[in-house]
Amino acid sequence: MKPPVLRPEPLTREAFAPFGEVIEASDAVRHFTINGGNTERYHDLADIDVGPDGRVIVSIFRGQPRSLPFVVEMMERHPLGTQAFVPLNGRPYLVVVAPAGPAPTVADLRLFVARGDQGVNYGRGVWHHPLLALDTISDFLVMDRSGSAPNCDEVTLDLPGLISQPV
Repeated sequence: MKPPVLRPEPLTREAFAPFGEVIEASDAVRHFTINGGNTERYHDLADIDVGPDGRVIVSIFRGQPRSLPFVVEMMERHPLGTQAFVPLNGRPYLVVVAPAGPAPTVADLRLFVARGDQGVNYGRGVWHHPLLALDTISDFLVMDRSGSAPNCDEVTLDLPGLISQPV
């Protein structure tokens, strides 16, 4: 059986809201001038939630490029905290998500195309595919949880989804 094709959609604050936050400098977010007029601060863009007994850590993930078409066979979630990704290379990338809750099916998946100036903060427990860099090795600044309790669940989809081409 041929996997269903996931339909790409642009990453917008409104469309992504059920899964977390879009991190971007835009007029839609609170911003103001600081540093004697030299800097515009785009303020409080993501709720970095590390839950009880956790602490925020900052890492760089270096993602190997994925080739399209790409088959989405698994998803993961972090039940104890959020996980934010901000691209450092200005390159577009793909985001596959499904709502928090029971293990997702292919019908639950949504595919977003993120511009190179947009980050995402996955909400606590939101299912997502691991990093999907395109075309070239890409670095991402990642803010997430460190703590003593395990914080990553992985599932294999009963029926995979197919990413044929981004928008």
